[in-house]
Amino acid sequence: MSRSRVLTGITTTGTPHLGNYVGAIRPAVADSHDESIDSFFFLADYHALIKCQDPAQVHQSAREIAATWLALGLDTTKSTFYRQSDVPEVLELNWILSCVCAKGLMNRAHAYKAAVQDNEGKGEDADFGITMGLFSYPVLMAADILAFNADKVPVGRDQIQHIEMARDMAQRFNHLFGETFTLPEAVVDDNVAVLSGLDGRKMSKSYGNTIPLFLPEKKLQKHINKIKTNLLEPGEPKDPDDSTVFQIWQAFATPAETAEMRQRFADGIGWGDAKKALFALINDQIGEARQRYEEILQDGAYLDDELRKGAERARAEAAALLDKARKAVGLSRFA
Repeated sequence: MSRSRVLTGITTTGTPHLGNYVGAIRPAVADSHDESIDSFFFLADYHALIKCQDPAQVHQSAREIAATWLALGLDTTKSTFYRQSDVPEVLELNWILSCVCAKGLMNRAHAYKAAVQDNEGKGEDADFGITMGLFSYPVLMAADILAFNADKVPVGRDQIQHIEMARDMAQRFNHLFGETFTLPEAVVDDNVAVLSGLDGRKMSKSYGNTIPLFLPEKKLQKHINKIKTNLLEPGEPKDPDDSTVFQIWQAFATPAETAEMRQRFADGIGWGDAKKALFALINDQIGEARQRYEEILQDGAYLDDELRKGAERARAEAAALLDKARKAVGLSRFA
């Protein structure tokens, strides 16, 4: 039975938080242990350069993200875990795909259109401050995917357009030069929790409302205490479906624990007690991984070795496909 090839990229621009964990990391780590899935996970550090010009932050974020995935049990013997910048074949494919990608397709990219609209709203030139990296990054994302002929790419709904663009480029290339690339499919799991942050909006680095995953215990408790709640007193029934505290609880709890907490909300649990319970639940689940994370974070040689092994496997795969693409467009040797 052939294995389904699944590819996931993680942009290295911040510290992993609880939303990243339940939305992407936890299901991906589970996939890495699944014998029926051929998993590729990569640190998208070239993508990070589009929005971050702080080299120390890009470097530290890559280190923290790699340590997080390994601490949480990513199986690097069954999956391929690598750094994007360690696989130069992706960048060569990026150029080849650029030569079959219509500029009009890039004009329709959500991120570019949003940047143009923001500029126009401020009375600036439409392309003010917009780099070619921002404009053409869907081509690099397509190269990330097509370099490995991934069948499936787990994404949020806001990223579906990029997978459709990758399909468009693959189809155009195949039409011009013969069957070379698999057409990838976007996989959106509506059952994966999208957590709210401290202020009730979606937990996101851009809002600055995150709860970092591996905070020390006291800081984790402090962040949980900051979660916005209403003014209902202890003893007054509370609506769990309108509560960030309950939503995060549900993402970490078993069905039985969720049902029990739902009843406690109906019985009027105080917000302080609910937050204490939430802290205990999360801390119990990540405590062991937190200790492992701190050890790995300090062991740069271990991180480099794991990523080197992954890059070697990734390059072997990408090189074979790139060779096929090079020959297809006429870049083969003369002998």
